[in-house]
Amino acid sequence: MSRWIQEGDNVDITNERKKGTFDTERLSAWIHGGTDVLKRRREILEFVKSVDDFKDPVPVEFLSREERILNNARKVVAMTDNTDQIDGSDFFGEGMYYQALTMGRDLHAMSLHYVMFIPTLQGQTDDEQLDEWLTKAISRAVVGTYAQTELGHGTNLSKLETTATYDPATEEFVLNSPTITAAKWWPGGLGKSSNYAVVVAQLYTKGECKGPHPFIVQLREDDTHLPLKGIRLGDIGPKLGINGNDNGFLLFDNVRIPRKHLLMRYAKVKPDGTYVAPAHSKLGYGTMVFVRSIMIKDQSTQLAAAATIATRYASVRRQGEITPGKGEVQILDYQTQQFRVFPQLARAFAFMAAATEIRNLYMIVTEQLTHGNTELLAELHVLSSGLKSVVSWDTAQGIEQCRLACGGHGYSQASGFPEIYGYAVGGCTYEGENLVMLLQVARFLMRAAEEVKKGTAKLADIGAYIGRTGAKTSRLTTHHHYTDAQLVEDLEHAARKQVFRAYDRLKKAQQHLKPEDAWNSVSVELAKASRWHVRVYLVKNFLHKVSLAPQDLKFVLVDVARLYAYDIITSSTGAFLEDGYMTSAQMNEIKEGIYECLAKIRPNAVSLVDSWDYDDKELKSVLGRRDGNVYPALLEWAQNSQLNKADVLPSHTKYLGPMMKDARSKL
Repeated sequence: MSRWIQEGDNVDITNERKKGTFDTERLSAWIHGGTDVLKRRREILEFVKSVDDFKDPVPVEFLSREERILNNARKVVAMTDNTDQIDGSDFFGEGMYYQALTMGRDLHAMSLHYVMFIPTLQGQTDDEQLDEWLTKAISRAVVGTYAQTELGHGTNLSKLETTATYDPATEEFVLNSPTITAAKWWPGGLGKSSNYAVVVAQLYTKGECKGPHPFIVQLREDDTHLPLKGIRLGDIGPKLGINGNDNGFLLFDNVRIPRKHLLMRYAKVKPDGTYVAPAHSKLGYGTMVFVRSIMIKDQSTQLAAAATIATRYASVRRQGEITPGKGEVQILDYQTQQFRVFPQLARAFAFMAAATEIRNLYMIVTEQLTHGNTELLAELHVLSSGLKSVVSWDTAQGIEQCRLACGGHGYSQASGFPEIYGYAVGGCTYEGENLVMLLQVARFLMRAAEEVKKGTAKLADIGAYIGRTGAKTSRLTTHHHYTDAQLVEDLEHAARKQVFRAYDRLKKAQQHLKPEDAWNSVSVELAKASRWHVRVYLVKNFLHKVSLAPQDLKFVLVDVARLYAYDIITSSTGAFLEDGYMTSAQMNEIKEGIYECLAKIRPNAVSLVDSWDYDDKELKSVLGRRDGNVYPALLEWAQNSQLNKADVLPSHTKYLGPMMKDARSKL
């Protein structure tokens, strides 16, 4: 038996795996970066399965919030006790996988400790501060979080209200929350778990505000864990998802911290209060870019999980007859089901490819920053902002489509979809609200358009299309002869047209409005331009990655990549039909291409999702289980319900029973 086909499996899902026309194991290795990486993933999986401390007492859906937080704290201590089982330098790969296996789709007391607190220390402390704090953080002598977002201000950092006023007489900063809206709000682990935080506050010295800066602040006593004097903090309550994490609030009342608790790799305050500005205003972007690169990988993983569940379930669920009298068919045979699920599968592949590239670019920029080189920082910031926005939005929509594709059972928490959606959809807001991110990208696009108009543009590859004239009409003849270059050319046409539509509207608005009002008046068009810019990148990157795939894998990946690109085009027909760039016949040709892709992907669908290499422990879905034995597993899962601990509930004894008894007595 193979890894995916075992004795006792559902017959339909076994037959699906036998239909596959490629080697699933080879595609898994290609996706994850080679056979050695795939082997390491499986070694980590077997280790996690072998440790009792990583096991949940019951499916987490049946735990109360307090039980989830306690369970997660137990597991995160066990997880971090055993970090010798993974390569600690590979957080993007082994680290994220290890955490996903142990913690599931939830955050924990130390999520921001590892994702933001430690990276901020590594990226923004001077050598002396690094020596003092990094060992404490890595050894877990302190548990930190990152407190930036406030009750009244999120993405708009310039308007944060928390203040840090320098007192040269004592060489201390005095932290204050002058209003209720200045309360730090949302940081993970802040409510009850963390005893330290990197706090972003407006720095005041010599009577001047120097803008938001990061400070390291102790929040709780080392021994008692009680809040320090002047600090008020707690949990913000239950959320749509990630309820095993104590997201918190924090207010300061004249809290004093040493001058050297300002993180001083870039900006500095001397003992007399003299402010030394950073050499480059964007040097502090490193941590944000790091988190967004992780987010893109994480979002793609969640969408892939949803597509896996929907595809596997559709292969074992039989309902309705296509041909009367021939018996019920697998719902995966319905073209409408394929049209709903397969584009989500394609998106997941495209997003994974982008996540790898953004990680690689981040590593290059990080190395450059150590030498004071900021050449690629702005481009990386723009790209990560745009990808974060488009990927998280498309992921959220895709998960919902996969849930709908599973019918009534998709609504059950047994499906895994509520946990996946609740976990992933937060990505549309945290680390920068999506529309705000798109408008940041738009500023880059408007500068690029201005330079093109002036003839001074020097655009990197991702934005080079803005400066090209481009053809007046599409070169598409048939989808069978539609080259990658022609496809990208058509997408670039739509993106370029939208960039200059927004640019022209902005220039016109600026003739009679203040700059900020003009910008707001065309913000919808600006956001559209940003989305097109990012989607051009996603398609180009995916097509390029597929072009480098081995021949025995390329044929199936081409179908997936083409479906992703065609879906984008047919979802925005107006952008291609206007001004006669494409004809209706050409658009119909692309639609035919979609239907052909669906038909070609159909026999490979289960093998494609298997290639992501999800174990049931990671997938956490009764509907998406590897063996396809969904119905017995659903009945078994339901036995965990607290309501099934007794045959007669207090709700009947106290209320419903007396009501029925009284009604019967009156009949």
